Amino acid sequence: MSTHHLNYLEQLEAESIHIFREIAAQFERPALLFSGGKDSITLVQLAKKAFAPGKIPFPLVHIDTGHNFPEALAYRDWLANEVGATLIVRKVEDTIKQKSLTEPKGKFASRNWLQTYTLLDTIEEFKFDACIGGARRDEEKARAKERIFSVRDEFGQWDPKLQRPELWNIFNGKIHKGENVRVFPISNWTELDVWNYIRAEEIPLPSIYFTHEREVIEHEGQLIAVSPFIRIDENDVIVKKQVRYRTVGDMTCTAAVESLAATLDEVVNEIKITRISERGETRIDDKVTEAAMEDRKKGGYF
Repeated sequence: MSTHHLNYLEQLEAESIHIFREIAAQFERPALLFSGGKDSITLVQLAKKAFAPGKIPFPLVHIDTGHNFPEALAYRDWLANEVGATLIVRKVEDTIKQKSLTEPKGKFASRNWLQTYTLLDTIEEFKFDACIGGARRDEEKARAKERIFSVRDEFGQWDPKLQRPELWNIFNGKIHKGENVRVFPISNWTELDVWNYIRAEEIPLPSIYFTHEREVIEHEGQLIAVSPFIRIDENDVIVKKQVRYRTVGDMTCTAAVESLAATLDEVVNEIKITRISERGETRIDDKVTEAAMEDRKKGGYF
């Protein structure tokens, strides 16, 4: 009798599918936080496999800051239609008006902090008890402390001291009324794992993940796309460069990298030789303070 041994990607996939099925079993109203980035795209692919031949049994939720890349928004709408999933979009702009919030000022004024308000309002509106995200432990040191089932209190706050042990792939989703769990099915994956999986599964991606010409300015060694959302100063020099994006966030806080990688094979080869994490190389918002990500999570960020 022949036996089949799973390769490492199949093992990661099997673990993530197990987590998705645990979510469906333990929670009443889960939702998948979807941005149009490669990690949330991978989550959708895993969710499709976990519940095939049925449809994904929870909605895709996008918290739209208004500063998104148009390519990511177009892909978001296409994919939701392609998989037949319900897409819920809530806008940070509306929250700013309703709560009279003060927008950040400055050259790269990001709404990243403000989207937490919209996310918490959306959780309350739809009574979501679990929100599925594409965070990975290799991204950033605050993420490295994250559990797969990450419990948040009634204010959406994350306290590392209150997280539960996860031994032998046993996940505890029991929560009190008002609490919420953020679940990260690809927490144990690396950036290279995600790219190898996308290549193996032949998953289509937004075009900004591959080389393209874009007008950028250089700021502290990073290439920031010219857009209506950033302030162009008289000393800034606008140049056209061949770039791609390693991660997709807001246009105000996500830098591009110079690249000629036009195919998945070429992107994978670039990732293999890099020595800087994607957030370390491209995310401006993580450099506000040494604990920027952890501070945002304690305030309710996903």
